[in-house]
Amino acid sequence: MKNKGKTVGIIKQVALLFLVSILSTGLLTFLSQRMMAKTEVRQQTESIAATISQEMGLAIKEYPSYEWLMKYWHANWEEMDIEYDVDFSPGTKTEEKAKAFNEKHPDLQIKYITSEEAEKLSPEDQKAFAEICYSWLITRINEIKQLYDVDYLFCVSTDDGFKNQFFLFSAADPGAKRGTNYEEVYTLGVQSTVGESQEEAMRSAAEHSSHLADAGNYMDYYSYLDKLGEEHILIGLTYDLTDLRANSAIQTKQGTAFAVFHQIALAVLCLMGLFFFVLLPLKEVQKNIRLYKETKDSQEVREKLSEVKTKNEIGQLSMDVMELSTEMDEYINNIESITAERERIGTELSLATEIQCGMLPSEFPAFPDRYDFDIYGAMDPAKEVGGDFYDFFMIDEDHLCMVIADVSGKGIPAALFMMAAKIILANNAKMGKSPSEILRDTNASICSNNKGEMFVTVWLGILELSTGILKAANAGHEYPAIKHSGEDFQLYKDKHGFVIGGMDGMDYKEYEIKLEPGAKVFLYTDGVPEATNSENQLFGVERMIDALNKAKDETPEKVLSSIRKRVDEFVLEAEQFDDLTMLCLEYKGVN
Repeated sequence: MKNKGKTVGIIKQVALLFLVSILSTGLLTFLSQRMMAKTEVRQQTESIAATISQEMGLAIKEYPSYEWLMKYWHANWEEMDIEYDVDFSPGTKTEEKAKAFNEKHPDLQIKYITSEEAEKLSPEDQKAFAEICYSWLITRINEIKQLYDVDYLFCVSTDDGFKNQFFLFSAADPGAKRGTNYEEVYTLGVQSTVGESQEEAMRSAAEHSSHLADAGNYMDYYSYLDKLGEEHILIGLTYDLTDLRANSAIQTKQGTAFAVFHQIALAVLCLMGLFFFVLLPLKEVQKNIRLYKETKDSQEVREKLSEVKTKNEIGQLSMDVMELSTEMDEYINNIESITAERERIGTELSLATEIQCGMLPSEFPAFPDRYDFDIYGAMDPAKEVGGDFYDFFMIDEDHLCMVIADVSGKGIPAALFMMAAKIILANNAKMGKSPSEILRDTNASICSNNKGEMFVTVWLGILELSTGILKAANAGHEYPAIKHSGEDFQLYKDKHGFVIGGMDGMDYKEYEIKLEPGAKVFLYTDGVPEATNSENQLFGVERMIDALNKAKDETPEKVLSSIRKRVDEFVLEAEQFDDLTMLCLEYKGVN
């Protein structure tokens, strides 16, 4: 009963998974269909809007003098006497004006007068011509609005600022009230300031010929007609999408319900097949895995699993479990020897760490009887042992040698190479050689027997304590940071030579720095600026210099402690990938 209950639990989990999948698929189906429907509505609306805008543009441009007319309407809108709804029957005001104009100018057809012909008319005839054309044109635009059932249809002019608009036309339904109030159909000459969204829409239409904007249940469309002088002429219209959106929503819901129903039926069939062809054989495999867990009897497990005849992945799983039980027996026999070997390696690594630490100066103050300088160093390897090292020692009573180096690679090979390099450097330095000679001869010694093809970057300096003159040479190492008395730490960008061990026969440049009492020298390996946090950002030289300057008046020990604290705060829980080695000297001078 215990196993049966668990099998039913799996069925419930799979059924729940199917249910979640069905609901998720249904939701995605609903969203995708709704998006498609919305896109279709938008496309249809944009197509119709383009057609209406084009038809309105053609109606305007049907007048050869439309550019002259628009300029005239814009400039003289206050003096114009306009009839907004013309039925073209004799006796109307507009038709009487047209009749009088035709009698006065029998050789001109009003609708086809050109701009040049309009310019030649008298001011009185120009005004009558402009009023007649406006009344005829606005009547045609009213017809377009009613034909396509547009909520708003208008034509405005605006300058390059797109903040104000001047209404040239506003189409109206029969009987609509025209005026200047918000809910009235605007007359010629109404001016208004637009909002940010409308300003952007107008600007977009002027730049891209047309602009379609979604405004809830309405769709606004702007199209570019022409530019007259400094004014842009734009056609605008608004559609009510309420009915279209309602029909789209109904179709979306019906399509989603149909899809979900089919998915439920398919899920039921899948669950039945899953139970008979997967879960029941899997239950047998599970039972034998538990048997092996309790008895560790691989022979009995193999005999029972051989009865599972399913020729699919479950059958292969039973064979894998049979093989695994055999391998587990062998593994258990070997685990004790493996554990013992690991303990031995751990012991040897601990001893190697102690040996390496013993090779580096670690007792501070290092020279308690010297008051003309103070020095402090620290090395924290990325692994149990590392390839970085620092060293300092008195060559004679007036000369202090300082070394910091970074060996290529990590771990025990780098540590062994590090110890050899450290000994060779120290031996050459104690022979009274200059920094460049020390690096040259060390490179020659290492290159003569460097089968591992390893190399080391080195900065080496010799400080004459009586004068404060520091002579140094750099073999591909990081720039030192120098703080002169009363100043801040700054990188000293010395000339780099080639790395030690990289190529035989190399020479190295040597340089001098004059240190005054109170000066400090900070040396480091690339583990400091390249310390990396969890976001893969580097600590960097700028943060290092900033940390140095915040502790510039502290002792060398506190300077290194401050740098280490800043690095730890930056890195936080991220793993240390490189050795972190630092050395700081404070020159106090001879009293």
